[in-house]
Amino acid sequence: MPGLSAHNNRPISTGDVRVKPSAAATVLLLASIVALTSAAAQTGRQSGRARSGPSSSPRSAPLVLPEQFAPPQEAYASFPDSGDAAAAPAAPSACQLRLAKLATFQALGTLVGPGDCGASDAVQLQAVLLRDQSKVALTPPATLRCPMAERVADWLRDDIAPTLAESGPPLRVLDNFDSYECRGRNRVRAAQLSEHGRADALDVRALRVADGHDINLTDVAVAKDLREKIRSSACARFSTVLGPGSDGYHEEHVHLDLAERRNGYKLCQWDVREPPPVQAKSTAPAAPGGEDAEEAAAIPADEVPLPRPRPFATNLTRPKRSESR
Repeated sequence: MPGLSAHNNRPISTGDVRVKPSAAATVLLLASIVALTSAAAQTGRQSGRARSGPSSSPRSAPLVLPEQFAPPQEAYASFPDSGDAAAAPAAPSACQLRLAKLATFQALGTLVGPGDCGASDAVQLQAVLLRDQSKVALTPPATLRCPMAERVADWLRDDIAPTLAESGPPLRVLDNFDSYECRGRNRVRAAQLSEHGRADALDVRALRVADGHDINLTDVAVAKDLREKIRSSACARFSTVLGPGSDGYHEEHVHLDLAERRNGYKLCQWDVREPPPVQAKSTAPAAPGGEDAEEAAAIPADEVPLPRPRPFATNLTRPKRSESR
């Protein structure tokens, strides 16, 4: 059935539909935008899955060592924490700059241990440079806080080396008995934390001079005046000095630390002992008369007493062994 056009009232047939070119272009543009948007979204989802990985794969559980095979916590106390070591400042501290002029060492950063163990600005002190440019090695190298390492270097340079040079060969080695160790005082369970656990203490057993001779600080055979000088210098330099006669735990070495106390109080307990006196040979007084007077007299240790002679009459009356058989 013929109809009229909306614009010019021209008749159009139902079988012949005509569309203006502008409307067709608009439809095609919209279809292209929708297709591009869909493709971009699909590409983004695929790239996100590629970066994050498949969500269906389960995470692996952390490896847990059985307690009987795991090392104790103290085993980790002698090494710097890996996370804190990465965050430690690269520039050396003011103490390390001073120590570099006195000794050779390796900076360790921050030590982290179980409980209250640990220290900041720690170093491994390897050798001390004396004023004549010779070196005193610490065997093994001592792990200490930098201020404690600096105090040890000053002690060796200004006190110990000149004292030993007055009477014999120069100093070459310090025998490090113990330095940083996470433990209680005197290794007693549940005791107060030792200054060793703070890298603030050093145990010294002996000093070795250039001719290879060891000077044991607690050996009574070493000259007493030398040990007295070493004791006086140590008590002047350090906050705590413990040696023979202090508490029974320091009879064979000397403990040095920089513990802080109220009003700067220092503790110096080190008895510089002498060799035991040699007992002279003495003779006991003889018993007053009688047959036991000779037996009561003291006999020198280097003489062996002879048996008393038999009476002459007994030899005449007693038959010989050959006759009595």
